[in-house]
Amino acid sequence: MIIKSSSYAVSAVREDQYPKDNLPEIALAGRSNVGKSSLINTLLKRKNLARTSSQPGKTQTLNFCKVNEKFYLVDVPGYGYAKVSQKKRQEFGEMIQDYLETRPNLKGLIILVDSRHEPTKDDIAMYDYAQYLNIPILVVCTKMDKIKKSQTNKVMSGLKKKLNLNYDHVTVLTFSSVTKLHVTELSNWIEKRINE
Repeated sequence: MIIKSSSYAVSAVREDQYPKDNLPEIALAGRSNVGKSSLINTLLKRKNLARTSSQPGKTQTLNFCKVNEKFYLVDVPGYGYAKVSQKKRQEFGEMIQDYLETRPNLKGLIILVDSRHEPTKDDIAMYDYAQYLNIPILVVCTKMDKIKKSQTNKVMSGLKKKLNLNYDHVTVLTFSSVTKLHVTELSNWIEKRINE
């Protein structure tokens, strides 16, 4: 997929604020600070379309980025961040759930996990929930540049220990926004989903 254009479209917290033009959507979910913004910026070849922050938990709305005038990437608020109040976390949860369960345009979900650690309770809960939604899932192990090449097998076995990856609709990729590892494969996965 060649990226010709990308722009921030809208931030939403409820259905009446979502885009109305019926384009396909790919959502990105992951813990705060897992590298979602970096992945979006790398994929779209932009420096700061999605704002990276040293403060996790900054994304508090569903942020829609329009790509090639053909589809949206939807950045979902990060989960598992302790400094956000319990009430706020519940609101995020309900907002994410409403979007993921009711959006007919949603063609796939990218779940990001930090390759330096085994999937957390929150990662596992998100993955299990995504199975319930019955949509194509791409699990992306981020920050691969921060671990030794020899550790790749360890990352994959840690992932398999915590998540049941034996589903036809689940794909796994390792990724680095620094070395651009598997950017093309990520792009191809998205292209396939939006054209189905």
